Amino acid sequence: MTRIPVRLAGRKCLIAVGRGLLGRAGTLLAPLLSGRLVVCVSSAPVIRIAGSRFARSLVRARTPARWLTVPDGERAKTMGVLESLLRHMARVGVDRRSFVIAFGGGTVGDVAGLSAAMYARGIGMVQVPTTLVGQVDSAIGGKTAVDLPEGKNLVGAFHQPAAVICDPDALLTLPDRQYRAGLAEVVKYGVIASPSLFELLERSRAAVVAREPVLLERIVVTCARIKARVVSADERETTGLRTMLNFGHTLGHGLEAATGFGGMLHGEAVAIGMVAAARLSAKLGVCRRETPGRISALLSSFGLPVSLPRSANRSAVVAAMARDKKRAGHGLRVVLTPGMGGVRVRDGISPGQLIGTL
Repeated sequence: MTRIPVRLAGRKCLIAVGRGLLGRAGTLLAPLLSGRLVVCVSSAPVIRIAGSRFARSLVRARTPARWLTVPDGERAKTMGVLESLLRHMARVGVDRRSFVIAFGGGTVGDVAGLSAAMYARGIGMVQVPTTLVGQVDSAIGGKTAVDLPEGKNLVGAFHQPAAVICDPDALLTLPDRQYRAGLAEVVKYGVIASPSLFELLERSRAAVVAREPVLLERIVVTCARIKARVVSADERETTGLRTMLNFGHTLGHGLEAATGFGGMLHGEAVAIGMVAAARLSAKLGVCRRETPGRISALLSSFGLPVSLPRSANRSAVVAAMARDKKRAGHGLRVVLTPGMGGVRVRDGISPGQLIGTL
């Protein structure tokens, strides 16, 4: 098991990564949860596939949880689901000493995390991500949110988990499309922070797609360390460092909103967004001409889209980006790449300028 600390002012968060951790999580979490009411938020498919192992580990550690379910996927991230979750928590007797456990993918983590941030002005929480997106990105860093019809993640709060438990074995049962979508976030980390990770992905394509367990654990640990380092240095995006994590997300969020948060998976939209950002980087002279092709080729080899789908309503995508919370003045704040392992942030980019690169 690998332990990765997230260093926050006056608080602690520990990320634990290791194969088989779902069956041992109760023991790890017992010092934190003992004597408290624990509510575990998940979705029905996740509970069916992996819930029993985790639930048994909590019972063995004498920290049993009450389970509350939310819809699967992006449908969980609505104001209606958030209200329903908060009311359920009130009915089962959650108080300020209670803990919420988010058990599932990134959408479960978002809505469960926001409920913990809001209930009684903030109660403790633990993230137990079961998807690749969750383990390498969304469960780490304390960002919680739900969507509005007008845009992605427009209602949210920073609420750091006390612990993040990542079991790469949970990824072996993911549907193929979900797993491949998670690889977009992995590629992102290679582009923005780790040339060696990007090269590992390039030379190990077949093993990555096949979910080779040892390699998969290595990838999760590498990405979690990068995310922990960035969050420790800029928890609430006040210094600008954490902005680097938005590479590919400006256009990606616009695509998700324009397709009604159901037509594309998050990682699929981010893959397209990364190619657009890389092409814009080349067009503006920020990176070499071959860089966008290299990023596009790796994403394509993982079965991810790299161009706008023909069905995409470009006007709707532009309108969604115009409402994006990453706006800066009269344009968008877009994360560009000078090459593997770095970023450049550029303000004043128009939605049309970004979408035109595709």
